[in-house]
Amino acid sequence: MSTAPNLLFILTDQQRYDTISALGHPHCITPNLDKLVEEGVTFTQCHVTAPSCAPSRASLFTGHFPHTTGILKNADNWTRSWIENLADSGYHCANVGKMHTWPFTTPCGFHERQVVENKDRFLEGAEFQDDWEKHLDDIGVEKQKRVLYRERPDYRDCLGAFSWDLPEETHSDAFTGNRAVKWLKEYDGKKPFFLEVGFPGPHPPYDPPSRFLDLYEDVDVPIAPVSQEDLEGQPNAYKAMRTHNVEIDHDSVVHQMEPTQENRIRQRKHYLANVTLIDEKVGQIMKALEEKALLENTIVIFSSDHGDCLTDHGHSQKWTMYDEITRVPLIVHSPSRFEGGRRVDDLIQLMDVGPAILEMAGADLPETMDAETILPALENAEWAGREYVYAEQAKDLILTDTEFMTMVRSKEWKLVHFLGEDDGQLFDLKKDPQETNNLWNKNEYQETRKMLLENLREWRIRSHYENANWANDWR
Repeated sequence: MSTAPNLLFILTDQQRYDTISALGHPHCITPNLDKLVEEGVTFTQCHVTAPSCAPSRASLFTGHFPHTTGILKNADNWTRSWIENLADSGYHCANVGKMHTWPFTTPCGFHERQVVENKDRFLEGAEFQDDWEKHLDDIGVEKQKRVLYRERPDYRDCLGAFSWDLPEETHSDAFTGNRAVKWLKEYDGKKPFFLEVGFPGPHPPYDPPSRFLDLYEDVDVPIAPVSQEDLEGQPNAYKAMRTHNVEIDHDSVVHQMEPTQENRIRQRKHYLANVTLIDEKVGQIMKALEEKALLENTIVIFSSDHGDCLTDHGHSQKWTMYDEITRVPLIVHSPSRFEGGRRVDDLIQLMDVGPAILEMAGADLPETMDAETILPALENAEWAGREYVYAEQAKDLILTDTEFMTMVRSKEWKLVHFLGEDDGQLFDLKKDPQETNNLWNKNEYQETRKMLLENLREWRIRSHYENANWANDWR
C-alpha cells in the first residue's frame, strides 16, 4: 500500500460560489459540503480563468491562461494536461464523469475514463454517446432531452427548469456519483490514485429528481432584483446576448427578458435542488473512502468550472464576467495534513490548485505555468495570494457580438475589456459589490480605467513572453 496521498478532485459544472450553506447561504441544503467546509480549508475568492466550460477546465488542468493554451471556447482542441505528470510520477489516474476535453474521449493523461458530458449536447458533440447514455440505452431508458422538452406547452416559460421523472439512479449526477463510489470500492491500493469526479450538474437543464425539489418547497430563496441601471449600463455585446438567449434555447433554457419573480424562484429552486443531489453523492463518496480506510490519506478537493447568472443581471447561464460566473467554491479537505475550519479570503485563480496538487503528489511541475501554488495557504504559512485575477472568452455561438473579452479584477475593482470596442465595464467592488453601476464612461473614474487597462496589457505581454515555449511542449 502506497503512503503517497491519494487525490480526489470533485468538480461540478456551473456551480455558483453562493450555493453552500456553511459559507453563509443558509437557504442551501448542503450538509456534506458543509462538513468539508468545517473540516477543510475554503478559498472564498477563487476565480476561474474563463466563463465557459472547456477554456476554464483546460486552464485548470494545464496551469495556463486560455490565451496560452489556445483553448478560448468550447470545442477547441484540448488533449494534454498536467495529469500526465501525475501518471509519470506513479499515480493511477482515473476520470469518472465530465472533463470536457475535445475530443471528449482523449486520454489527457488518464489511465481510464468513464465519460459523462453535458446533459443536453446540441452545439458540439451532438452525435457523441457517452457512458451514461450508453447505460441508459442498455437498460432501455430514453433520456430526457431538449427535443422532448420542446413538446411541452409551457416550455418557453420554464427557464430550463424541469423535474427528472425517470428513475432517480438514471440521472446523470446520480450515475456519476454512483460510478465514483463503485470505482473507490474496487480500488486495489497498489498505486496512489488521482480520481477526477466530474458531475455534469447543476448545469442546465435544471432537472433534479422530485425528492430533492421537495426539500425546497418551503425554503425562502433570496434573489436580487434586476435594476434598469444595471441593464442600461451593460455593453452592447451583453445586450445582444440577452436577446440571443431569448430567441435560441441553449441547454433547454429559453431565457426571458423580464421573467416573473415566481419563475425566477422556480428556476433557482430547481438549480439548488440539483446541488443538493450532488451534495448527497459527495457524502456517499466520502463514506466510501472511510469504509475503504482511505479517508485519512486522501486529499479531497471540491470546486466548479464557473457559475451561472440564473437571471441575475438579466442574463441566462454564463458567458459574462460577473462574480456570479467567475467566482466558484474551492474547498480542500485533509484534516490530517492541513488545519481545518479555515477560510482564506485572498484572491486566487482556480488553476492555482494545479501546482499544489503536483507538489503534494511529489510530481514534476511543468517548466512554465501561469498558475501559482496555493500550498503555502493550505499549510497556513505566510502567503499573500494574487493582487489581480483574470478571465478571457472568445466569440462563440452564444457570445456572438464581440470577438474577445477580458476581465481583470482586484479586491477593489473589476474591469471588462471588449476587443476593438468603445464600451466596457468598470465596477467599484467596495461600493458596488453587486456590480450594477457601470463606471466605464464616468469622467471621474478614467484614471482607474486607464490603470486597469495598462495592467491588462502588462499581464498579457508578460504571460506571453514567459510561456512562449508552451505550445512547442504541449500541443
